Amino acid sequence: MKLMNQPLLMLIALAAVLALAGCSPATRPLSGPAAAANAAMTTTASGLKYLVLKHGAGTVSPKATDTVKVHYHGTLLDGTVFDSSVERGEPISFPLNQVIPGWTEGLQLMKVGDKFKFQIPSGLAYGPASPSPKIPANSTLVFEVELLGIE
Repeated sequence: MKLMNQPLLMLIALAAVLALAGCSPATRPLSGPAAAANAAMTTTASGLKYLVLKHGAGTVSPKATDTVKVHYHGTLLDGTVFDSSVERGEPISFPLNQVIPGWTEGLQLMKVGDKFKFQIPSGLAYGPASPSPKIPANSTLVFEVELLGIE
């Protein structure tokens, strides 16, 4: 097999560099973790954003009045972790109608075994009344949630 000559190879590389240089940062193609982090999220009418990370085998979604068992990892938009059952190594159960509205809405979209990423705007989270110094007032919250069961 004959290899490409060096001037042609350099010309192809230069064309690729110039093509990418002409892209603004907003339109430059992403790859690796950056692409996964910016995958298109679905937005509900309330403003809740979600992305399906994994489909489970379940066929039933919880109702707002159900108690659910979940594993979750909660961060601010900058990636600062404020709470995580995953890091504690212990799932948690709670009545779905006794949590922030973004969780109540979002978990009803899931089926047992699903794992979603939620971006919850302040109005569906804690708003100006943060329950923790780890969560600044009016913060958008990001959660990865795995629905383990409906009790």
